[in-house]
Amino acid sequence: MMHTPITDTPRKQLVERYCEGFRRGDHAMVLGCLTDDVVWDLPGFRHLRGKAEFDGEIENPAFTGHPTLHVDRLVEEGDTVVAIGDGMALHADGTPHAFAFCDAFTFRGDLIERVESYVVALASPDVSP
Repeated sequence: MMHTPITDTPRKQLVERYCEGFRRGDHAMVLGCLTDDVVWDLPGFRHLRGKAEFDGEIENPAFTGHPTLHVDRLVEEGDTVVAIGDGMALHADGTPHAFAFCDAFTFRGDLIERVESYVVALASPDVSP
């Protein structure tokens, strides 16, 4: 079931599609939102460049299944959309990992050329898988 978009601007819709791709583990859906030379910065964790590196991080082997992602709000300014929300994932050993996120998506034309992901682990899960 596709998550209902919380807005109707084309760029916000693309960010919703990107998030839905992660919810489903649908690599083609996620990669279809990106430029070929996309950059993904996860400060303190990884810096990825290009679709091949990005693809390798869509399903991290340290986790199992697909994450639950709740987008609380999307803010658009110029060529950037910011998504703020929370989520839940399961570590490979089955223990839950609750987190809050703030992702800044920079666009080139109709596609995402840069993602900056700020993720904070939550001590107590406020979201359900």
